[in-house]
Amino acid sequence: MCNYLNKIQLNKFKIFNDPIYGFINIPSELIFDIIEHPYFQRLRRISQMGLSYFVYPGAHHTRFEHALGAMHLMQKTVNVLISKSIEISKEEEEALLIAILLHDIGHGPFSHTLEHSLVTNIKHEEISLLFMEKLNKEFLGRLSLSIEIFKGNYKRKFFNQLISSQLDIDRLDYLKRDSFYTGVTEGNINTERIISMFTVIDNNLVVEEKGIYSVEKFIVSRRLMYWQVYLHKTGLVADYTLVNILKRAKELVRNNIEVNCSDPLRCFLATEGVVDFDNTVLQNFSEIDDYDIIMAIKQWMNHSDVVLSSLSKALIYRKLPKIKIQDTPFSDADIRIIKQNTMERLNIPDSNINYFIATGYIENQAYNLNESSINILYKSGEIKDITEASDQLNLLALSKPVVKYFIYYPK
Repeated sequence: MCNYLNKIQLNKFKIFNDPIYGFINIPSELIFDIIEHPYFQRLRRISQMGLSYFVYPGAHHTRFEHALGAMHLMQKTVNVLISKSIEISKEEEEALLIAILLHDIGHGPFSHTLEHSLVTNIKHEEISLLFMEKLNKEFLGRLSLSIEIFKGNYKRKFFNQLISSQLDIDRLDYLKRDSFYTGVTEGNINTERIISMFTVIDNNLVVEEKGIYSVEKFIVSRRLMYWQVYLHKTGLVADYTLVNILKRAKELVRNNIEVNCSDPLRCFLATEGVVDFDNTVLQNFSEIDDYDIIMAIKQWMNHSDVVLSSLSKALIYRKLPKIKIQDTPFSDADIRIIKQNTMERLNIPDSNINYFIATGYIENQAYNLNESSINILYKSGEIKDITEASDQLNLLALSKPVVKYFIYYPK
């Protein structure tokens, strides 16, 4: 990687034409150089919504687009706050933009779907921080303030709330973007209105009273998007099939059975999932994306291992297992019957049945009272949590988790 000071001088004040917001400006040379970096360009090959395009054919957007969109909304937010006499220096503004730009840079292939498959002892936020620290060395310490904001260590608390909270810039972009690409209009929130109502009181981000209905819509939209999109049953079973494919590939590699794939991917298949992220591992992680996984699965369709080949064909040909979802857990008796019928029908040994049949649960909680609050500022100066401020009786109900149970098995 070339040193930051040795890079060729180019016109770095580019624009991107985004289908959601129109033109997105790159506001500084440093941000342009970060976007051009291979670590960030990798996000072009990371699906924003995992395998949701199995359900919604248009949902092929990437983490790259989301990161740029979030940066654009952060620019608008900074301008709104400055217009309300909240002082934000040029250095702080650039640091905020970089922090939101890089907030998802630690996502692995297919984003959340494989978050705990390749490695199990680290979250994508922690990997994002490792990437930011590596970039900070390469850019001679110019990301230091962004890192402090990202970690929540900076003195201005509302900076981190804009990066990570229940009404952060990340959520404002992904809800609107995912709604657009899936065609699920229930998620189409009014980001402009919400951002225009932001202000800061006692170092905390609040929403002015006039914005209360837009916030209500945001919370309801979040709930509907989870049921209709993120937790859609077909998307769920596709995700679990992909997870099981990687699980089986790992098992074969650990048993010294040849499994064709790219070298960086092989490094993670050969581990138990607990990885010490040194510079070598981080570099390997930066070189794997959705393409590595799909390329490998297409080869595994013809593998001699029946489990790996069957699962791979099911995913590539979209011949997915059947999934049932209900409000109560499935009984042990029902599970035993399904397992027995499947083993007999498909001649699957008991040792491998869990690759094809599994139970679990999904949870939808649109607003969490135990996390940072969404606070509404009244003209009187009083501040209330959105659930107290809202006259929508069902808003408090949306703060309670709704749990449903599922079982999937071959058709």
